[in-house]
Amino acid sequence: MDTSEMGILQYLLILWGVITAVLIVLFIYRSVLGLREDDELIIDSAEEHIAREQRELQQKLDKLSKPLMALGVTSGALLLVIAGVWLWEGLKSF
Repeated sequence: MDTSEMGILQYLLILWGVITAVLIVLFIYRSVLGLREDDELIIDSAEEHIAREQRELQQKLDKLSKPLMALGVTSGALLLVIAGVWLWEGLKSF
């Protein structure tokens, strides 16, 4: 392999590692937020602040769904591109 082609593969691997690490951190953050979420709340008017906190928590969880999906798809696509580049380089060396 040429050094420039090896460099491309290394850069792709580094990029994939960074994106996958961010994805893992976001999954951990979502699970920590999910620990504070209650399935069912029975509250009266004096405990409205609890319901407000739960709504805010649900909004945070909803905001995380799009970045998680995008990072997951990007990580998978990069992994496929890396495999393709690796196979291409292997076939070129025959």
